[in-house]
Amino acid sequence: MQVLSSGWMPFACAALLGVLNTFSFAPTPGGGWLELLVIVALFIVLQASRSTRGAALRLGAFGFGNYVSGVWWLYVSMHDYGGMAAPLAGAAVVLFTLYLAIYPALAGAIWYRVVGGIGWRSSFAFAAAWTLGEWLRGLVFTGFPWLASGYPQVDGPLAGFAPMVGVYGVGFTVALVGALLVQTVLGWRMLPDPAPRESRSMAARRARKAAASPYSMTIATPASPAHSAPVAAVADRRKAPRPSRSRLAPMILALLVLVAGIVGESVSWTHPSGQPVRVRLLQGNVKQDMKFSQTGVDASIALYQELITGSPADLIVTPETAIPLLIQDVPDAFAQTIRQYADRTQSAILFGAVGDVMTNQGPRQFTNSLYGLTPGQRHVYQYDKHHLVPFGEFVPQGFHWFVRLMNIPLGDFDRGAPAQPPFEVKGTAVAPDICYEDIFGEEIAHTLRHQTPRAGVLVNTSNLGWFGNTIALPQHLQMARMRAIETGRPMLRSTNTGITAMIEANGTVAGSLQPFTVGSLTGTVQGMDGVTPYILFGNWPIVTASLVLLLALVWRNRRAARWPAPESASVSEQTH
Repeated sequence: MQVLSSGWMPFACAALLGVLNTFSFAPTPGGGWLELLVIVALFIVLQASRSTRGAALRLGAFGFGNYVSGVWWLYVSMHDYGGMAAPLAGAAVVLFTLYLAIYPALAGAIWYRVVGGIGWRSSFAFAAAWTLGEWLRGLVFTGFPWLASGYPQVDGPLAGFAPMVGVYGVGFTVALVGALLVQTVLGWRMLPDPAPRESRSMAARRARKAAASPYSMTIATPASPAHSAPVAAVADRRKAPRPSRSRLAPMILALLVLVAGIVGESVSWTHPSGQPVRVRLLQGNVKQDMKFSQTGVDASIALYQELITGSPADLIVTPETAIPLLIQDVPDAFAQTIRQYADRTQSAILFGAVGDVMTNQGPRQFTNSLYGLTPGQRHVYQYDKHHLVPFGEFVPQGFHWFVRLMNIPLGDFDRGAPAQPPFEVKGTAVAPDICYEDIFGEEIAHTLRHQTPRAGVLVNTSNLGWFGNTIALPQHLQMARMRAIETGRPMLRSTNTGITAMIEANGTVAGSLQPFTVGSLTGTVQGMDGVTPYILFGNWPIVTASLVLLLALVWRNRRAARWPAPESASVSEQTH
């Protein structure tokens, strides 16, 4: 353990563990178990910290290794498709991952200041600080919760907690189980916990109070053979190890959490509602570098007109901005063809295009939108994307210079409402979202919480063509699977380049298309009714519990430092 206490080795180990942790995410099968092993090793490295700075740098190094190896595909969007110079694109990825690493570093600092070390309080403090760090990363500056630690558990033993506490709650259990296993491996006793650390000022204040107390005295008397042996025996009993069962208590609790997660997967929070819906999900595989050229636009319109009218279904879905035009610029021939097809075959059609909001004052506002055609109705449904991608769909204040370094069109959209009405398909309400939105579970839960009627099916349309043939595609599919588990509803994904898939309410992939192919995925989906605890309460239960836990530990430490327990002493009296 000495090698992990100082020098560069602990930070190198933490960074390598971060890289290894990337392999616990998709497309690695069974990555949930690998993640648990990584967290165990990480907590061993962390608990050897000897300062707040050391703990923060250890988790910061882990975060950097995890994120630089897990979101490197951002380089592809900036350089290959955005036209940014390679050194600038590489530097941007490194700087972004350094920013993301701030949040695990903050968790490490909080953990060390609150408890640190090994023990029951340390294990729970680590889980709480870890969870708050991930939650903040998904919230600050519009949030980037990619690679949240709960996602590998989609194929792991802790997925059963997702409908109750969401992906951050699953991450809490991952961190807790890992810390408890380390507590067991190192053989620490259940009681007593490590003494809370006190600052130098608190220690000095306590020493002054002890010196000033009229009851503070030292009695020095000769030892009495008649009394020294019993006193020594009491001290030995007090220092003796606890029975072995207390050493195993952390492992028992960790196993109980694992069993609860496995059993929780069999609990159904929602139930089937209405008739099954026949769906067709389209994948056009339009090359990103030609999508917005006139040739590419013409080819996209012709392709999707052919795919939409290929065969009827209750619901036909195209990818995000499948028609890369303003809605009023969509050719009349295309609009009339799909409208007539919808009416003739009784097929509802949901297609992506660019919205154009005309305002009385100020500039025109554009939206990344989905439009829905219902058979026999003239009304056109519209969903506008709410959670926009920084630099891709809106430009943060003061960063227009950065966007000008890239050649990405349509870089500044307007936001849709947080909760929008569902799209009705033969008695089943469908809740659409666009691309990046389905990595924000709290927002989807918020939509379902406030919808009337509440949707029974989730639909995500996406275009990950910006990231090429990289791990971004299976990672995004994995997050969509988590949304299905959290809400107890099937998720349909129609993407431009992949991975187009049908996901059941328990997160199982019922069918998918090969990435970078042209085709349609046909199947039947069953709408669900009812609510999970996560739909009702979102992230607040686990965030609140983590905050309360850390505050309670801080209060306990301050109380213990202010009123320390009496120190044990052996006093021998001299008889006269």
